[in-house]
Amino acid sequence: MNYQTLYRRFRPQNFADFVGQEHVVKTLQNALASQKVAHAYLFNGPRGTGKTSTAKILAKALNCLDLTESEPCDACSACVRINEGIFMDVLEIDAASNRGVDEIRDLREKVKFAPVEGHYKIYIIDEVHMLTTEAFNALLKTLEEPPRFVVFVLATTEVHKIPATILSRCQRFDFKRFTKTEIVGRLQQIAITEKAEYTPEALEIIAEYAEGGMRDALGLLEQVIAHSQGELSLANVRTVLGLVATEEIVRLVQAIKNREVKEALAIIESVLISGKDLYQFGRGLISYLRELLLETVTRKNQESEIIFEPGRLVEIIEVLAKANLETKKSMQGALPLELALIKLTAMERGDEAADLKSRIVK
Repeated sequence: MNYQTLYRRFRPQNFADFVGQEHVVKTLQNALASQKVAHAYLFNGPRGTGKTSTAKILAKALNCLDLTESEPCDACSACVRINEGIFMDVLEIDAASNRGVDEIRDLREKVKFAPVEGHYKIYIIDEVHMLTTEAFNALLKTLEEPPRFVVFVLATTEVHKIPATILSRCQRFDFKRFTKTEIVGRLQQIAITEKAEYTPEALEIIAEYAEGGMRDALGLLEQVIAHSQGELSLANVRTVLGLVATEEIVRLVQAIKNREVKEALAIIESVLISGKDLYQFGRGLISYLRELLLETVTRKNQESEIIFEPGRLVEIIEVLAKANLETKKSMQGALPLELALIKLTAMERGDEAADLKSRIVK
């Protein structure tokens, strides 16, 4: 089976392919044009924001045989072999599984040797924050004064775990999460290429639930395409993501407003019985309440009914956000959300335990 996942097939192959991260791309292109490439870079940012892809494009640009305006040609032998992952002078190291001092000492010895195929040896160390303290110490001297033909690219999602001595020896780039618009635009391009029928609403939901990660968005897109045989409809996306219809969310908001504890708990039970993802349901509920809060405080729609006062909405969102985070980690299923809803619907300030019990069983 030669099938490749979407995020691998549609990984950017040059700087022009990149969506977002303009601050990173422009700086690297200028450095290449002026031949002032640093010996060590630190790429920091959330997962799926293009750190490793950028490192590989930089590796191609440094070794390309026909570099044009800081863009690798993607056709010469060096570019082709880097794309295929068989270029001997581009070494990818997973620090999560090679985190000890012995592995870094071995790297330090091999760094001294000149490139075999290209102009530069590129060391891409992914999840570099996973290295041990001893391994960081072993890397330090090499990182400070590497041979002129070596470039290090360190990638991390947790920059606060990296020693200051390492940080001070790297040019740091912070990769931002992709905006919803950027993700939707990329998903549209891919859907057209894959000849998949789509609705804008379906792509917007995928983009929203990707939480700013392009790789996550492509993974969800691929899942929906496989499920629906190429039909990217709102219903199919909701089914794959385990989302509950907006009507259920509106019903729950109404139950919170009217302090109907039985109705609120019944809705949660219905979500569980239907096999939907409770965490995703909580996310949808919080997103709906957020939009309601923004509309209330900005009064975008002067004629709309104010369901909650802003202070009450802030309280509800805070309680539900905390409960939903606990739901994601909890082994007790719906309990955190159920307790939050009881607090919001059955408990008044100053209520006695007996009064709370009477509200629940009424």
